[in-house]
Amino acid sequence: MAVTRAEQQLGEARALFEAMGARVVDLPALVIGPPDEWGPLDDALAELEHFHWLILSSANGVEAVQQRLRRRGGDLAHLPGSLNIAAVGRKTARQLEDLGAPADFVPPAYVADSLIEHFPVSAWGLRLLLPRVQSGGRTVLAEAFGEAGARVVEVAAYETRCPEALPSQTLLALERGHLDAITFSSGKTVSHTCQLLQRHFGSDWRQRLDSVAVISIGPQTTARCRQELGRVDAEADPHDLNGLVAACCRALSEQG
Repeated sequence: MAVTRAEQQLGEARALFEAMGARVVDLPALVIGPPDEWGPLDDALAELEHFHWLILSSANGVEAVQQRLRRRGGDLAHLPGSLNIAAVGRKTARQLEDLGAPADFVPPAYVADSLIEHFPVSAWGLRLLLPRVQSGGRTVLAEAFGEAGARVVEVAAYETRCPEALPSQTLLALERGHLDAITFSSGKTVSHTCQLLQRHFGSDWRQRLDSVAVISIGPQTTARCRQELGRVDAEADPHDLNGLVAACCRALSEQG
């Protein structure tokens, strides 16, 4: 099976799948790097005492904010006492805990919509800071909180770009039809994988996935799978790596 994540994040997913007995080939579909400019994020971090909530929706956002704070001589563990942290997802929350900055609120479901639905206080009049991916991410958080009366500052904290090529081992597995499943952890991993397959196999690239189960980590990724691949065979529940492993096992079991 193939796991599509950022290259530096493949290890955890590989370990979980291998623990279930799977033979994994890596399909790094994201290259994580800095945004085009750091100015907006740095300016916002310089005014943290004027925000009520810092909302972090990914581990990449946590890492980027921590790095920029350290350049200023601070870190996430020493934020202004008036600032609360909200985290979307178990991994995001765990990373904050590891940094000594446990989240004040984690929604029950690991998607942005759950954060909005279960936010613990009225958003009216609050000033919120949302560090996020530069392009391709959803704007649902900013839009929903803005409609609820919050003043939202969205800033690019990192960017995810498409790699230049697929690993030779992964290409060989695709050429020989040795893949049983492919897992997607975001909409961008879907789009970038399609670009990489088309770049290598040409116009008939979709045929390489005809017998491969398509597994999605959550609703937005599922929507992208249906848009660009025409189908999805299973969706993780909960929407995290453990859920992704379980969904993959179910799909392959159903296929025999």
